Amino acid sequence: MKKILVFIYDQMADFEVTYAAHLLGASAGKKIITVGYEDKVVRSKCGVAYMPDQVIKNVEVDDDVEGLIIPGGWNHEVREELISLIRALNEKHRLLAAICAGPRFLAKAGVLDHKKFTTSLTEWKDTHRELFKEEDPFPRENFQMARVLTDRNIVTAQGYAFIDFAIEICDWLSLFDTKEEKDDFAKILVDYNFNS
Repeated sequence: MKKILVFIYDQMADFEVTYAAHLLGASAGKKIITVGYEDKVVRSKCGVAYMPDQVIKNVEVDDDVEGLIIPGGWNHEVREELISLIRALNEKHRLLAAICAGPRFLAKAGVLDHKKFTTSLTEWKDTHRELFKEEDPFPRENFQMARVLTDRNIVTAQGYAFIDFAIEICDWLSLFDTKEEKDDFAKILVDYNFNS
């Protein structure tokens, strides 16, 4: 069974990735594996507790691992084992999907250096320097203001575009047969959400 890794960490915005995980796990038959820094419970921004299935340093990037999804959040911790995982997946051209502030992890790993991306961190302010304890890690020349953006194996999105993000991930994994099928699915979601 093909696997999708979902990075979980304290203060993550879990709602940004749960719809993508639902589509991939429940509808597409992928095995969703939560990964964290340690074998302990983490709490999302809203207070929901999550337990990782695996510790990142024990993850093997085998043929069954199709990619990694990273939610946004305001936790400044970036450990070397996450950077190594991101780089290993990138070298194998596997999916790297990050939303809201999540692309910061991709920037820290250097995988955005030659790829277009978007993020909710549209500019690096003093509050970001203080919170994340660093200067701007993003290659700003590659930033584009967009709801969601795909460049090769990288899918990034603004935090409010979590439905678009989920659809784009499904598209990258070739879960739609045609562009029309993708567009129809997106239209159904919009119609349902605004006309229900």
